[in-house]
Amino acid sequence: MASSFSTKLVFFACCFLLFTFSDKLVAGQSDKVQLNLYYESLCPGCQQFIINTLVEFFDSDLDTITDVNFVPFGNAELSDNQTIICQHGEEECKLNKIEACIITTYPDPKLQYSLIRCVENYTEDWESSCFNGAADDINACYNSDLSTKLMLGYANQTLSLNPEHEFVPWVTVNSGPLYDNFSELVSRVCNSYQGTAPLPTQCNSTALAERKGWSKLQVSYANEATNY
Repeated sequence: MASSFSTKLVFFACCFLLFTFSDKLVAGQSDKVQLNLYYESLCPGCQQFIINTLVEFFDSDLDTITDVNFVPFGNAELSDNQTIICQHGEEECKLNKIEACIITTYPDPKLQYSLIRCVENYTEDWESSCFNGAADDINACYNSDLSTKLMLGYANQTLSLNPEHEFVPWVTVNSGPLYDNFSELVSRVCNSYQGTAPLPTQCNSTALAERKGWSKLQVSYANEATNY
């Protein structure tokens, strides 16, 4: 059983490292629009974006033209000895790892999102609320070297952004930053799609106009003090 689980983790990790750690590489694999979310688990704006904004992509036909990729590193710092120091403390580092393990353990995008959204909703009791107390695969990943390797990969992806991210949530659409124009996210995705599938109804002018009133998110800036 342990050997089988280890093989599964190694397989998913290899696939994950190969196809996820570069915006440009990911964008070249599909005619879907590549929406990358760079975030950290205890950032209020990140939680709001994941819970209230991204839900539209998974509860509608927008997922037919969009690949959503989660990058849970955010404004963390990477020391010379490869130690990760998270902006909101050790609990954030733990939850970032948990969500990294969710991503690599469950490749189905909708399941990934559902579990990450649940963890962001229930940061203090995610295991009982999101896994009914049966998060063996996730805990095994978290307690292994794999979780550290995943986080170092996310660190590399985040710290290699050009232009550099200024705050989180930091969203890129086909590698281009959205900055703080969150109300334009759906229109940016719709206008960036170059595939042959019909555009979702969410891309029509009336639906896009309704998003002009989306409120600003409470972002966490990269130059803000890190909590040790």
